[in-house]
Amino acid sequence: MSQSQLFGETQIVAVLVPYPVDKAYSYAVPDGMTLRTGDYVTVPLGGRAVLGVVWDDSADLVFAKNLKTVLAKHETLPSMPAAHRTFIDWTARYTMAPRGAVLKMALSVPKGLEEGKGKGKPGYRLAHSSAPGERLSPKQQKILDILSDRKARTAAQITKVSGCTAGVVKTMVKNGILLETTIAEIPPCARPDSARQGPSLSEAQRRATDSLKESVLAQKYRVDLLDGVTGAGKTETYFEAVAAALKQDKQVLILLPEIALSNAFLDRFESRFGCPPALWHSQLTPAQRQKTWRGVVSGQSKVIVGARSALYLPYVDLGLIVVDEEHDPAYKQEDNVIYHARDMAVVRAHSGDIPLVLVSATPSLETMHNVWEGRYTSLHLPDRHGGARLPDVHVIDMRTDKPERGRFLSPPLKEALAAHFKAGEQSLLFLNRRGYAPLTLCRHCGHRMACPRCTAWLVAHKATGRLHCHHCDFSLPAPDRCPACGEEDSLVPCGPGVERIFEEVTDYFPQARVKILASDTAAGPAALKEMLDEVRAHKIDILIGTQIIAKGHHFPNLTLVGVVDADLGLQGGDLRAAERTYQLLHQVAGRAGREEKPGHVYLQTWFPDNKVMQALAAGDRDAFLSVEAAERETAGMPPYSRLAGIVVAGKKEDQVIAVSNALGRGAPQGARIQTLGPADAPFYRLRGYYRRRLLVRADKKIDLQKTLAAWIGGVKVPSTVRVYIDIDPQGFL
Repeated sequence: MSQSQLFGETQIVAVLVPYPVDKAYSYAVPDGMTLRTGDYVTVPLGGRAVLGVVWDDSADLVFAKNLKTVLAKHETLPSMPAAHRTFIDWTARYTMAPRGAVLKMALSVPKGLEEGKGKGKPGYRLAHSSAPGERLSPKQQKILDILSDRKARTAAQITKVSGCTAGVVKTMVKNGILLETTIAEIPPCARPDSARQGPSLSEAQRRATDSLKESVLAQKYRVDLLDGVTGAGKTETYFEAVAAALKQDKQVLILLPEIALSNAFLDRFESRFGCPPALWHSQLTPAQRQKTWRGVVSGQSKVIVGARSALYLPYVDLGLIVVDEEHDPAYKQEDNVIYHARDMAVVRAHSGDIPLVLVSATPSLETMHNVWEGRYTSLHLPDRHGGARLPDVHVIDMRTDKPERGRFLSPPLKEALAAHFKAGEQSLLFLNRRGYAPLTLCRHCGHRMACPRCTAWLVAHKATGRLHCHHCDFSLPAPDRCPACGEEDSLVPCGPGVERIFEEVTDYFPQARVKILASDTAAGPAALKEMLDEVRAHKIDILIGTQIIAKGHHFPNLTLVGVVDADLGLQGGDLRAAERTYQLLHQVAGRAGREEKPGHVYLQTWFPDNKVMQALAAGDRDAFLSVEAAERETAGMPPYSRLAGIVVAGKKEDQVIAVSNALGRGAPQGARIQTLGPADAPFYRLRGYYRRRLLVRADKKIDLQKTLAAWIGGVKVPSTVRVYIDIDPQGFL
């Protein structure tokens, strides 16, 4: 198909813009401009000038005399590769999202690109090589000496080294001693050193490395699961595949579930390759985002480490994708374009005919199913690196080893904490619940403090003296009297959060250095890094943390992990509750005993016979997965079928009920497809929106998207109501 067509003597092209539209718009090409599919252009749209991409939509071109004209072509940017355009189209079809909304993720760059900004920064250099005729002041002479190497520097660099003010620099420019110039910005991770030697590898690591390097060198689509126990050295193993891709001058994408929190990983990367990677995550400044985006789209940035959205950056020569912690729920995006980054990474690798490495100590059942079916290759690392062994796991039956009244740590766990503290070793207490108490209850009338905007209880935070909703921004000062009955001093905290465990631990161990690590106590990557460094330096004896501490951290002297409430994730009836609980507890248990000292893990549970507890105690992950798979197959649930979640949301309850009921009346039902609902969502109100759900379960051979489009498209939906379609839902709240 031709990339464009002529209308008279005018070239017409289709341009996809990063807005929630499904069709590319037709634009006239001005005289003297040549465009091809994939070129980045600026076009007029609704009175604005927007960045877009020339798309493969020639069949849908509109021919008219009054077409708007392309404003500019971005000559310095290589065209978006066909593999990435195919990936964007595929994502849109699969997720049932507008193509323009998917493109927006690829063009998520601050305003200014279309004006040509960000290509360099202002600097100064010597105007001539010989000494100036006029007499220089000592400060001017110092600047002259600094710039004598003929290299340009920014004003900030000059003033920092010389100790002079910017006024001295400006005077030298005025007197013709210095010239203003533009310093080209070097994109991040432009020159990683692939020849650097990494640490010595075990025999199992070498076998896995050889297989991964073979896949990279072949540059063909293949999915490998790098499956190794916690502490097995999975990162150093796939770093060898990264090095192999760099030697071929290819770009590499490494996805992490929470890149802003992965300081240890970034340090390891810089140590291995001699420079930090290019980063892509939500906490970058606009200038950093633009610099990274330009490095990616130009092909100059070689290794990009990012959160899920980094998958949609427009790489020009991608040669390898790595999805670390592939099982992590954070890879699922729940708003705007709803997608799972792990699954979409498989599609991106296939569209570009390149290898993909999935990495985990606790692979998802979906990934293991693909291994069992022969679609993925499994590379196994069975032992911890350097001779360390996996920790011993002890299950504490809370029915018999009950804590003291009003306390939450059982006698065996308290004794273990005391022993490890006395031995000079560190301990971690894990409870995936922020704040002081998850519920505040009136002991006089039974009133429960709830969020007015969400179907959720308010969480007491003793540190702030407030009750917080963890689903929206609502909070209020902890009241002195019950708002329902007016009784004074009747409100009591129920259940433990990390702050309450901190209170209990400091009471038991007043001499211990105790700290809490949760998302609200480590505000940002810098604060988190500082606290993690304190743990590694053994400035903390007992750490109390939420899931922020469960992923990838290495603490040499941490030998005890106590899970305060091992049953917490099993509540709620979620399809993946058991699997997710197993993964989380296995990951947090893996923090113990990672070096020569043996590790111990204590799980406090009211259900010691549960399959999750039994599998963790026995160290038998594969047996757990086999049982979980058999139960899913019997129930006809993924990965043996397909699901789609339909969420109806709006601020007017009657409209939400009416639309969801209308959908329910026309819902697809049959031998190979069933629809459940409508029913109130578990969080019936969320951030002020009423929510109802339907769940579609279908045979894997059914064209689910086509069925959903015909069904939902036939129901009239008011503009004040949103209908969200979640293909392959991961949660059901």
